[in-house]
Amino acid sequence: MRRANVGLFMRHFLKNAFKTKVIYVLLGIFMLLTAYAAVSGITNYSQQNAIRLEHQRKARQSWEANPDKHPHRMAHFGSFAFRMKQPLSMFEYGIESFTGNAVFLEAHRQNSVNFSDAGFSTGTLRFGELSMAMLLQLVLPLILFFLGFSVVVSERENGTLKILLSQGAQWKEILLGKALGLFVVALLFFAPIVLVTMLFLVFGDIPTDIGDSWQRFLVLFLGHVLFLLVLSVLSIVVSTTSRSAKNALLTLLGIWLLMVVLVPKTAQAVGNALYPTPSKLSFQSAVERDVIKKGDSHNPDDPYFNRLKDSVLTVHGVDSVTQLPFNYGGFVMREGEKTSAHLYKKHHDSLLNIYEKQNNVSRYTAVLNPFVAVKNISMAFTGTDFKGYVDFQDQAETYRYQLAQEMNELQMEYIGARVKNSEGKVNVVRQEHWEEFPDFEHRMQLLQSSVKEASLGIFSLLGWVLFSFLGLGYLSKKAKAL
Repeated sequence: MRRANVGLFMRHFLKNAFKTKVIYVLLGIFMLLTAYAAVSGITNYSQQNAIRLEHQRKARQSWEANPDKHPHRMAHFGSFAFRMKQPLSMFEYGIESFTGNAVFLEAHRQNSVNFSDAGFSTGTLRFGELSMAMLLQLVLPLILFFLGFSVVVSERENGTLKILLSQGAQWKEILLGKALGLFVVALLFFAPIVLVTMLFLVFGDIPTDIGDSWQRFLVLFLGHVLFLLVLSVLSIVVSTTSRSAKNALLTLLGIWLLMVVLVPKTAQAVGNALYPTPSKLSFQSAVERDVIKKGDSHNPDDPYFNRLKDSVLTVHGVDSVTQLPFNYGGFVMREGEKTSAHLYKKHHDSLLNIYEKQNNVSRYTAVLNPFVAVKNISMAFTGTDFKGYVDFQDQAETYRYQLAQEMNELQMEYIGARVKNSEGKVNVVRQEHWEEFPDFEHRMQLLQSSVKEASLGIFSLLGWVLFSFLGLGYLSKKAKAL
C-alpha cells in the first residue's frame, strides 16, 4: 500500500465533497445547532449553579441564625445539600434533568433527593434536550452516513473503480483514502464543538479549582474522535458491500435506527424486567420495619435500648442515668443514629445493586454498539451519569450523619445529665457551635472513579477501531469492481 495514493484518494474525496452545495448547507445547519446547544448548555450550567449556590447560602444562613438551642432540636432543624453541576455538564446533560438536585438533611431520616428539572418541565423533555453531545452522537452520524453512503458504490456503478484498478490502484488504498477523507469531514464538523468547550473551560464562569476538568475533556475529545473514525470506516464498508446507492443508504439508516433507538430501548426494558425495583413505599416500609425491630431510640420502653442502658450503668458503676458524667439522652440518640444509618445503608446498597444490574444490561451492549460506548464515556467523564448522582447521595448522607452525631455529642457534653427533654430555654447550647460546624460542599467525583465506570466503553471503542480497520483490510481483498 502506497501512502501517496492513500493521500491522493483522500484529497479527491474532499474535493468532490466540497464541490457541491450540500456539504455547506449541512455544515451551516450544524453550526447553527452547535451555537444553540452551546449557548443553552452554558446558560443552563451558569444559571442552575447560581440558583443552587444561592439556596445553599440561604440554608447556611438559616442554620447559623438559630439562637441558643437544644442540640437535638437543631439536629431536627437540619439543613440542605444542593448538587452542583460540573463544568463539562454544559457539553453532556446525561441524566441530570431526571434526577434530583437537593435533599433535606435531618436526624434519624434519610430523605430522597428531590426537585429534578423534569419535575418542573413540560412533557417535551421526554424527546431529549439538544446538547453538543447529542449533536455529536446522534446528528453527526446521520450526516456522515449521508455523505458517505454513495462514495464507493456510485463509482462502481459509473465504471470509475474499474478504471482506477486497471491503472494500478489497490483496493486498500482506495477504501482507506476515502475513509480518511470522510473522517476529515467529520473532524471539520467536530472542531467548533471542541473550540467552544475549550473556550468555556478557559474563560467560563466556573470555579477556580476545576481540578481534573482538562483531563476529562481530553478523554472526551479522544473518545469522540475514535467514534467518528469508526463511523467513517463503517460508511465506506457499507458503501463498498452494497449493490446500489439506495441499498447503501437504507442499510446505514437501519444501522443508525438499530443502534440509537432499538438496542438501547430494548436493553433498558430487558434490564427492568430482569431486575425489578421495589416501590418507594415498600422500600421505606422495609427500612422502618428493620429500625423498629432493631430498636427505637425514641421509645423509653424499647428492649434493646433498655439493655443498652443497663450495660452503660454497669460500666460506670452508677444506679441512674442522672448520675452519669454525660447526658444519657444524647448518648441514646447517638447510638440510635448509628443503628438507623447502618440499616438504611444496607437497604440503600441493596437498591443500588438492583439499579446497577439494570444499568449493566445496557452498558454491556457497548461491546456491540459504539453509540452506547461513546455515550457511557461522555456521561461518566462529565459527571452526569448514575454514578455521579449516587456519589452526591453518598456525600449528602455522610454530611447528614456527621451533623446529627455532632449535635448528639454537643448534647452529651453541654446538657446536664439530669435533663430528660429538649424543651425550654435553659437547657441549650450556645449559638456559636452552629457556626463551627462546616457547610455542605458538593465535590466532583474522583477521576479514577469515572475511568472505572467508563472502562468498558473505552475498550469497546478501541476494539471497534481495530475491528473496523481489520474489516476494511479484509474487504479490500474480497471487493469487486463490478
